[in-house]
Amino acid sequence: MTSPEARGTALRPTARRAPVQLAAAAVGAVFLLVGILGFIPGITSDYDTMSFASHHSEAKLLGIFNVSVLHNLVHLAFGVAGLAMARTFNTARMFLIVSGAIYAVLFLYGVLIDRDGTANFIPVNTADNWLHLALAIGMLGLGLLLGRTHGHDARTGSRTVRGA
Repeated sequence: MTSPEARGTALRPTARRAPVQLAAAAVGAVFLLVGILGFIPGITSDYDTMSFASHHSEAKLLGIFNVSVLHNLVHLAFGVAGLAMARTFNTARMFLIVSGAIYAVLFLYGVLIDRDGTANFIPVNTADNWLHLALAIGMLGLGLLLGRTHGHDARTGSRTVRGA
């Protein structure tokens, strides 16, 4: 058996993921896990009251955060998107920034709506609102701060910086 060098092909340097890609993958994995856990009785209290999309859902993930089938499906979608978009620097950065903006809007939605009204179709409670604010700040921060440095350029041996 001949080595790649003997055949005239060079070994490619191992591609390293940029920190923003690792952050997007981690955030995506957490969302995927939360989406799955929302469908598990015991981890989700009052599971039998879970509705598809309504403020009448009394199901609570970890006994704290209101969830519904739609809410869990949204978590699963964010998880899949995060893992898929973590493949490249630009899409990982976009995932974190756009998702952070969406969670900022969700925070405002949760603060402004009547929680007992039909507009609360997600459903959200006070704990959800604070979590949505933390997620907005965290994801926007990760996307904007980690998204500035592209990573290590294997050709030049230097770090590449975007937006600095």
